[in-house]
Amino acid sequence: MNNVPTDRPAQARFHPPVFYPASFLVIALVLFAALLPETADSLFKALQSVIVVNASWFYVLTVALILLSVTFLGLSRYGEIKLGPDHSTPDYSNVTWFAMLFSAGMGIGLMFFGVAEPVMHFLSPPVGEGGSVEAARAAMKITFFHWGLHAWAIYAIVALILAFFSYRHGLPLTLRSALYPLIGERIYGPIGHAVDVFAVIGTVFGVATSLGYGVMQVNAGLNHLFDVPVSVTTQIALIIGVTMLAILSVATGLDKGIKILSELNMGLAVLLLTVILLLGPTVFLLQAFVQNTGAYVADIVSNTFNLFAYQKTDWIGGWTILYWGWWMSWAPFVGLFIARVSRGRTIREFAMGVLFVPTGFTLMWMTVFGNSAIELILNQGQAALGEAVSNDVALALFAFLEHFPLSGLLSIVAMIMVVVFFVTSSDSGSMVVDMLCSRGHDNTPLWQRVYWAAGEGVVAIVLLLAGGLGALQTMTIASALPFAVVLLVATYGLIKALRVDLYKRESLQLNVAPMGPPQVSGSWKERLHSIIDYPSQEGVQRFIDDTVRPAMDEVAQELSGKGIEARVSSIGPGRVSLSVGHGEEIDFLYRVWSRGHVRPAFLNADVAESEVNEAQKYYRAEVHLREGGQDYDIMGWSKDGVIGDIVDQYHKHMHFLHLLR
Repeated sequence: MNNVPTDRPAQARFHPPVFYPASFLVIALVLFAALLPETADSLFKALQSVIVVNASWFYVLTVALILLSVTFLGLSRYGEIKLGPDHSTPDYSNVTWFAMLFSAGMGIGLMFFGVAEPVMHFLSPPVGEGGSVEAARAAMKITFFHWGLHAWAIYAIVALILAFFSYRHGLPLTLRSALYPLIGERIYGPIGHAVDVFAVIGTVFGVATSLGYGVMQVNAGLNHLFDVPVSVTTQIALIIGVTMLAILSVATGLDKGIKILSELNMGLAVLLLTVILLLGPTVFLLQAFVQNTGAYVADIVSNTFNLFAYQKTDWIGGWTILYWGWWMSWAPFVGLFIARVSRGRTIREFAMGVLFVPTGFTLMWMTVFGNSAIELILNQGQAALGEAVSNDVALALFAFLEHFPLSGLLSIVAMIMVVVFFVTSSDSGSMVVDMLCSRGHDNTPLWQRVYWAAGEGVVAIVLLLAGGLGALQTMTIASALPFAVVLLVATYGLIKALRVDLYKRESLQLNVAPMGPPQVSGSWKERLHSIIDYPSQEGVQRFIDDTVRPAMDEVAQELSGKGIEARVSSIGPGRVSLSVGHGEEIDFLYRVWSRGHVRPAFLNADVAESEVNEAQKYYRAEVHLREGGQDYDIMGWSKDGVIGDIVDQYHKHMHFLHLLR
């Protein structure tokens, strides 16, 4: 794997082998579902039924292995490896990162199922009598299981595979890179194109079907609050409105539209959660959260592997297996989005953040809304709420909010949240599809971003009119089966690649015998001056041209004389590189970059941080290996000192190759 990570964004390019086949297949499948909705529905449902009956054990085992893998990677020595070069830092603050994870992952699902699912399990549990205290406990345990660690582990493993191979090894940030351990450089050929086309279709249909069903919830809420008629016309108008907002958001880019909407989503979610917690049975809800969490953790192993094999029930096929299929069908979209916003984090930070922070908030949400709804039905005689949920899941949240003070205001806030969540899902989905069709880059032409954002809305409208939403949702879930196989192979490949990285880290810690004269020649005064000097960009550039480049040339000449391929090249202003080829093995790379830093505070005591400019900067000649910056400066070293450092690093690299053999 001789791709080299770089800090310079590559120019986005239109990628016809993915764009045109994906567009054609999306149109063809939409026409099939729209023109023959009953045939499509029966065909895909029959396929799903076969999968549930014969492959449910495989789904359950796959998700269990994924959760174990993510946990292992986060807790093991692999957790110290960064998703990016060694010198990289996170692109987003923790708060913004968590908001983006939450909004893309399952924010809208919480609005739709936060009340409905616990109530449905309470009224109709898989075993036992519905409507009892025991059914209430079981309902929350099941809900936690479906919306907890397993779902986020599926997203996390896809994001981890893509982020590692893209940011650490320079592969495209698209789904094809997950196959690199399996097929190597062939990811750039027809197989890779087919995988990205598969991801585009899954993302478009996943977002479009969610958009179609989502506007039904918004329409139900508007009818409940303002007597707006429930009709296809209203729902089409809502889709158009959401799509226009999504186009505006995706046109402004990730760091503006999507980031701002994600933070708005998170803020509104925390606000609504806090209000319901305070207005509801607060102490009971806090007690229930602790007890629900304890029960979930205590039974997580048995629930993970429970297939109801000894009981004649199709409950697991209608709930758990469909959930696992749905999470996996969304994983290419959500995983790629999470990878895009997670550059620069360590694997441990990534795994713990993606697994536990969104899960913790999700479980708190389900407790506050689910337990409050069950409490109203079980202890306060509000049986009508249960009937409302059973009759229309889309109305569940608004029927629940009727039982609180200021219900009208709360319902309006909930309505705004639903709309904003849908806009965020649509624009993040459009960005992901755009990246898949542009070799993993997101600095794409505006027309391409608008094309996919508008396309999702058009697909949703066509299917809503023709009644084909259910068929394509079923098809999307069924597609999770082959993806699960690919995911297991890719996870194995990731662990193998991480093992190589770990060997590299260990080899860099190898102590080698120092060689040659001091790095900085001269008296102690000259050495002290070198330590406290804060050189300009021009001074570092001269040092690289006059000392580093000649040192690299001498090493390259010596290696070439031994029959080893070695080349020195300039890779940009203030950057020079020595590469040594090793055929099928991993090449050696030694680079020196001129990098600017703000001078220490005591030298800029009278300068405000916001006013720091080039005059207050100094530059370092920093060493970068394949893994990224090594955080040491060779400015002022003698030529022999630079040669000694190159030889030391090459010695460590050869030790690394020895460990791999």
